[in-house]
Amino acid sequence: MRGPMRWLLCFALVLVILAGSTATARASADAEARVLDYIRTHLQPGQPLRVTELYNQVFTQRDERQALNKLYNAFFRIPLFVADYQEKYKSPPSLAVIAEQFDLRAPNAADTLLRVMESDPRVPRFLTRDPKTGEITQVDVEKIKSDPRFGQALARQIGGFDGNPAPDLTLTRLGGGNVHLADLQGKVVLLEVWFTGCPPCMQEAPALVSLDQELSSHGLVILGANDDGNLGLDYDDSVRQKYVQEHHISYPIVNWTKESDQAYGGIAIFPTLFLIDRRGIIRNHWIGYVEPQILREAVNGTLNSR
Repeated sequence: MRGPMRWLLCFALVLVILAGSTATARASADAEARVLDYIRTHLQPGQPLRVTELYNQVFTQRDERQALNKLYNAFFRIPLFVADYQEKYKSPPSLAVIAEQFDLRAPNAADTLLRVMESDPRVPRFLTRDPKTGEITQVDVEKIKSDPRFGQALARQIGGFDGNPAPDLTLTRLGGGNVHLADLQGKVVLLEVWFTGCPPCMQEAPALVSLDQELSSHGLVILGANDDGNLGLDYDDSVRQKYVQEHHISYPIVNWTKESDQAYGGIAIFPTLFLIDRRGIIRNHWIGYVEPQILREAVNGTLNSR
């Protein structure tokens, strides 16, 4: 086959793949919108949302159940995210930021989930919202800390990792095979937890690629732990592989698990990064995007320490 014809066939194949990805994303967003519309119209003040009833009796289609699972996961992470954000930035996140963090594609999705929390007596009243815009105006971090479901995870996220041993992990690599954190003793490990489509994660990627290229020969190992599965996101390995290629990533991409998420306090803001020294001790812990210079100085300092 001649060069021009081969190029045309490859280009056509790329168009077919992109069209399929776009159609899948559109179907997923449509299913999410249907689930949220139903929740909005059936929400009762003071009554918890019965997810099992919705799953078994209302939403029987596969895409709807995937959307419901994704929203359910976001529901229990949002309080941690809001508290983390408040502690880091000293102001509440906007509805748009919440939607971005949890890949909520349907209009008013973040507002609907906050309304579910406000109606659910099991969730502490940890926020105040503007009655006109729905935006969060105040966050009571102490109420989240005092709740047994969120308090321990939040305490660790805010300041309970630095100086402590990194919990051991066994994570499956994209493409197969396992990575054991215990096997990396003697190396400096930069562990990034991210999800597909996360804008701050994509912003962080060039700095990680640069560090990997420059410092892997000096003992740095970067692990990109993808959290799509725990978040209920419907991206498959082909999408993640495309992300790796687009960002020229050569360091290992692994799948973050429910067990690893529990061990590391329940990740609520993405990306979250842990810098682990050669002895397996967490030297630095960052929530959200980190400036490249800050990251580089910390990595170099850890590589040079004994």
